[in-house]
Amino acid sequence: MSPKKGYLFVTIFISGMTTLGVELSASRLLDPFFGNSLVIWASIIGLILLYLTVGYFIGGRWADKDPRASTLFQITAWGAFLVGLIPPAATPVLRWSTQGFVTYDAAILAGSLMGVLVLFSLPVTLLGTVSPFAIRLTLDDVAHSGHTAGSIYALGTLGSLLGAFLPALVLIPNLGTRLTFLAFALVLLVVSLGGLFLARYRWTLAYLVMPAILLGMYGFWLSGPIKSTPGLVYETESRYNYIQVLDQVDNTGQVWRALQLNEGQGIHSTYNPNYPDYPLVDGVWDYFLVVPYFNNPLFGEGDVGNLLIIGSAAGTISKAYSHIYGPIPIDGVEIDPAIVAVGQQWFDMTEPNLASHAQDGRYFLTHTGQTYNVIAVDAYRPPYIPFHLTTREFFQEIYRHLDEEGVVAINAGRSATDFSLVEALGNTMKSVFPNVYVIDVPDYGSSLGNSLVIGTKQPTAIDNFVWNVSQLQHPLLRLVATRSLNARIWEFHPVDNALVFTDDKAPVEQVIHHLIIRYMLGG
Repeated sequence: MSPKKGYLFVTIFISGMTTLGVELSASRLLDPFFGNSLVIWASIIGLILLYLTVGYFIGGRWADKDPRASTLFQITAWGAFLVGLIPPAATPVLRWSTQGFVTYDAAILAGSLMGVLVLFSLPVTLLGTVSPFAIRLTLDDVAHSGHTAGSIYALGTLGSLLGAFLPALVLIPNLGTRLTFLAFALVLLVVSLGGLFLARYRWTLAYLVMPAILLGMYGFWLSGPIKSTPGLVYETESRYNYIQVLDQVDNTGQVWRALQLNEGQGIHSTYNPNYPDYPLVDGVWDYFLVVPYFNNPLFGEGDVGNLLIIGSAAGTISKAYSHIYGPIPIDGVEIDPAIVAVGQQWFDMTEPNLASHAQDGRYFLTHTGQTYNVIAVDAYRPPYIPFHLTTREFFQEIYRHLDEEGVVAINAGRSATDFSLVEALGNTMKSVFPNVYVIDVPDYGSSLGNSLVIGTKQPTAIDNFVWNVSQLQHPLLRLVATRSLNARIWEFHPVDNALVFTDDKAPVEQVIHHLIIRYMLGG
């Protein structure tokens, strides 16, 4: 028997849902490895549109040559099957991409990104054939061809509307990215096999192997470790990140615990479980401890009253502040609740004075009435910073949440010779704060490093910092202070090409891309 038009309409709807669901899920698949910059979104959307264009063209010609419902259902079955194969096939390519970030190899980065996006070409192209094919099958009267075509495209678009919201609101938060692909694939596959059974039931048995292969593959794939990494003690995938906890041995034989996200694109927290009472980690996090002393003279250790950390990760900064300054109130804001849980379980992030908030940092700021002595911003996804945490409007929000002697500091990446991101952040902060300073964290001979860009709510002077740190009594604070005496004041010179990030125009990714390119070229 032949499937009725109603069943074809269901297929059109589910195909549209799957197409946009795959596009939205593609962004989440790539996000932990390449970020979610405009460049990545443009690549995803542009190539998906290209694949759909090819599908529309091929589908129309294919339908004219073989206008049978059984052919359409075979096409959708293969499209669904290939959608399910995307995550397993993409995994080795995405892991290869991390080598590009580690070595700043542009060829690896571009090649791996394009390699993953090419994996979408066959399934999306096949899904693109559905609408023209369905028009050919349902067109009974040329006089009503406009109505038929309009109805079919409306159904497909309605399905796409559902496909836009399902991954973001339901599937990815509850199932994860990989199982979201599988869910879309299985739904479309079931509909396709049902249609194939109605159109040519004898062929259905051959296609039953497709769901069996997908279910067996995912069952085996998800049952094993995500990746074998030296020193790995824990790993998990959250809705935002692939999270690893590693125990690493340094040159002195000490074991340090490290929080690593997304296949090694930077260490986000570190902790020595054998010396929990020694909070210094010889990294950029230590230097947040001396940020309060860019205040007016006579600001002492006992004047630090509270702290907000935007990008608290597994608690390296909060642990150091609690150890040095005692149980002052600390709000730690981290967008990924899974990272908060990892910090509590593996990094002893259990200080009673720390309140952890699983929220976006800017959202937290706009919904709290609290003011702070110190605000630390360390919301990195190396090598990127979320653009909305770099703009003048963001720093204006911070200004409103600083008390009268408040200070803010943001971590900025750089090379040994290229301070373009530091300069852009310095210019942006100088448009809000009366004085801005920079501490260049010692890089110990490395060609890559970090700087802290610091803004004060009150007018201050660099001599204030020098005086205040000279009066410090705590030996660990004095140690960090001696390493911070390269601090310098940031002067904004309003020239034509001076860059100030705003919510309307914040080319953070472009600045970082240029930094990477210059670094690779030896500049």
